[in-house]
Amino acid sequence: MNLARYFLDHNLERRADKVALRYTPTPEGSLGHPEQSWTFRDMYAWSNRAGNHLRALGLREEDRVLFALSDCPAFAAHWFGALRVGGVVAMMNPGVTAEDWSYYLAYTRAAVLVTERCFADERAEQIAFALHRGQLRGVIVVDAPLDIAAQSTLGSECTTTDSSPDDPSVWLFSSGSTGKPKACMHVNSDFVFNTENYAKKVLGIREEDVTLSVPKLFFGYATGTNLMFPWAVGATTCLYAERATPETMLTHIARYHPTILTNVPTMIHRMLEHPLCSTTDLSSLRMVLSAGEALPAELYRRWVERTGVEILDGIGSAELFHIYLSNRPGDVKLGTLGTPVPGYTLKLVDSAGVEVPRGEIGTLLVGTDDPSAGASNAFGYHRDRAKSRDTFRGAWTATGDQLRIDEDGHYVYCGRGDDLLKIGGVYVSPTEVENCLLTHPLVREAAIVGVEREGLVTSVACVVVTDAREGLDVELQEHVKTRLAPHKYPRFVRFYEVLPRNDRGKVARSELKRALAGTL
Repeated sequence: MNLARYFLDHNLERRADKVALRYTPTPEGSLGHPEQSWTFRDMYAWSNRAGNHLRALGLREEDRVLFALSDCPAFAAHWFGALRVGGVVAMMNPGVTAEDWSYYLAYTRAAVLVTERCFADERAEQIAFALHRGQLRGVIVVDAPLDIAAQSTLGSECTTTDSSPDDPSVWLFSSGSTGKPKACMHVNSDFVFNTENYAKKVLGIREEDVTLSVPKLFFGYATGTNLMFPWAVGATTCLYAERATPETMLTHIARYHPTILTNVPTMIHRMLEHPLCSTTDLSSLRMVLSAGEALPAELYRRWVERTGVEILDGIGSAELFHIYLSNRPGDVKLGTLGTPVPGYTLKLVDSAGVEVPRGEIGTLLVGTDDPSAGASNAFGYHRDRAKSRDTFRGAWTATGDQLRIDEDGHYVYCGRGDDLLKIGGVYVSPTEVENCLLTHPLVREAAIVGVEREGLVTSVACVVVTDAREGLDVELQEHVKTRLAPHKYPRFVRFYEVLPRNDRGKVARSELKRALAGTL
């Protein structure tokens, strides 16, 4: 079960000359650069050359290959090239700080780094130190715009390693909401399992689809939806070099005419607010995917009113590779995460590990009662045995997410375990209060956090509004009081221009808590 064979090579049988990848190497500040494209035959040959290059640098089976690349064709070619020769892929956001570059290089102990000239120059000191230590044995530097003739002297045929389903293949990093990001170690079968069950059975992804993504490929959410899933069925993926903004996303939708858009709630909101949204043709879209943070019901309504296109909200994690709980095309229940993806079993348990009754909030466990049935659970965190034992419990993974099951059997997200607030002895779901605030016409973003005050935890609403008029804080408190149980209203309201976010686009609640500590 070599993933290069499963995702890429099978396309040579009957669609070798179909366009596999479209790419716009947009210079900074310009949206007029011509598009480039590659067929499956092209990408197969390029991935073989990349595999040969890695072997020439001394890469051995199960050695780590660290990717620090923007979204470009070389990412896909080297990603499958590394897997082809039995390497283990790890991916980082190339735009992080010098300190974080040092962390990823040391933590992964990567034998080879694949990066771009701009990042290699900017982080030359950190790379040189890793080379000096001797763990990093080689660096592959690619330049953009990229020429498929690169590495042409290395040969377009490469012996593919006969990997097994249980061989390690990809490390996916947790978001690092507590401490540094941790690598979730996955084997080949994890990616095949989710592709067969989520991509094919839930999304119904097909050969004629064209995919585009807001999140970048270093994020497992996008690696799945905008590289693995489309190529598993011979669909076309679209990449762009620049940072995702509302303008660039709407421009690329007009350029590529995607049928599936991978998105996140924050960008959905920003796209709706952008002037281009009212004039851009969005008719090519047949579905929009949302994950990474809770999708507010009000935001869903606004999007469908504008576009007529469903948003399939779901939840996944690096620990399980991808989405395991999702709404279905034609069957979206507003305000819920839908039902389990085929092949996954879900449990909601209390602090003692006992399943809670329907309707009550519990911690989500994902896995199966039958270990032989397979799933996509990672087998541990790299260099963190204690945390691995706590999270990966045999065939089950403890997600830390708090959910409840409604009367129709749909799952409702209530927040992370450490985000739930206990106000007056009763638990309050931040997500519920945030969704309520977003129904106010002036509120554009909202995050509820718990801050200690006089020895007790109190709730603070951190909001972005269109008009911070006098008395709006009290108005927002009353807005919640009249729509939810009175004890759930935020005791304090603070206004922000923007909410801080991590490199996965999630609200950095810990940063908000630190900034608010001692100010109430």
